[in-house]
Amino acid sequence: MRDELSLEQKLEALLTVALEPISAEELADAVEADGSVVTGALRALREEFHAERRGFELAELASGWVMQSAPEVAAWVTRFANRDVSHRLSSAALETLAIVAYRQPISRAQISALRGVNVDGVVRLLEQRGYIEERGRAQAPGQPILYGTTDLFLDRLGLASLDELPPIEEFLTPVEEARAISEEMAVELDEAGPEAS
Repeated sequence: MRDELSLEQKLEALLTVALEPISAEELADAVEADGSVVTGALRALREEFHAERRGFELAELASGWVMQSAPEVAAWVTRFANRDVSHRLSSAALETLAIVAYRQPISRAQISALRGVNVDGVVRLLEQRGYIEERGRAQAPGQPILYGTTDLFLDRLGLASLDELPPIEEFLTPVEEARAISEEMAVELDEAGPEAS
């Protein structure tokens, strides 16, 4: 006769077959155990997988717990996943998504102003894919829809909250460097004379 399954075995099995992140409460309900006991078991499993240097890890994301590939094997997973690139986002979609992530809640008009192009189609695509959603309406003429990112967006990035996004300053040209470039361009224009302007 086979020994009874441990709580950890049950949780590992459920997380292996789950298509989306699942909350500790849902897991507790499924295995008929106390929520705090399940949370403790999940954290213990996470440490165990990390200590054993598995090819996968247990991560707590915004919408629940999920089994995902370990960061060390990212290159191999990316290589495998890129065989079918039909679901990748265009650079326009990624730029729009970044604007929404860092400036939310934000309207289409505000996104268009920042990008310098019409973003209606891109916003529709991101909404259809579940990366952004309506977050209310602005108190302005016409009451435009305001957009924000979803838990799916956080899950895809492996984040538990927006607080984990890297500071936007990391992606911007330092002020001193921007000034130096501007001054260099002004000198070049002066040297070129009036016909350059």
